[in-house]
This record gives sequence, C-alpha cells and structure tokens, in this order.
Amino acid sequence: MGGRKGPYECGLDAAVDVIGGKWKVLLLWALAQGPRRFGQLRRELPGISEKVLAQQLRELEADGIVHREVFAQVPPKVEYALTGLGTSLNEALTPLGAWGRQHMAHLEATHGQRHPDAV
Repeated sequence: MGGRKGPYECGLDAAVDVIGGKWKVLLLWALAQGPRRFGQLRRELPGISEKVLAQQLRELEADGIVHREVFAQVPPKVEYALTGLGTSLNEALTPLGAWGRQHMAHLEATHGQRHPDAV
C-alpha cells in the first residue's frame, strides 16, 4: 500500500511488501485462530493502537489477505478473517516462525549487544 516502489524484483520482495512491519504478521497469526472482531484483536495484540490496527487491517484487506464482513444488525458487527490467500501466506510463514523460536535466545542476546540502550 502506498509504500510500493514499483514492480517487484522477486517473490520475497512481494511477500515482504505485504507483511512488512511488526503487526501484520501478528495479525495473520491471530486471524489464523479464526474470525475476530476489532476489539478481540486489540486485546490479543497488546501495544497496538486503534489507529495502527485499523490501518494494518485496511492494508491487508486491500491486498486480499483479510476479508472484512459487516453484519446487518444493531449494533453493527464487523468480523475480520483470513482469505484463502491469507491462509496460504500464514502457512508460508510457519517455517520462519520455527526458525525464530529456534534462534530466539541468540537473537535476543545479540540484539542487546547491538543496541545497548534497548530495554
């Protein structure tokens, strides 16, 4: 969205454009558990602001990764769910998550060394 630099150079370039940033991958993980309402996502992702959550969901929806369904009722109800494309993207990220878990201690230790001011 907005930040695209033109034609992609490779598949990884395209994938990173869709999932770039901290929150999109976490949103994919949360939605893989099943459809969620906005408030549920806020509770499951502590630290995300309403503004950022709404923006990230809009971008994922525009990319065809997330489906937004509005139910005609009072009060209005909106649910977000992964599309088939979103499910396949989440499955593609599974090995990356496994790699991160396997190397988390090392990455945390070296991250602290690179950034001594980091909390």
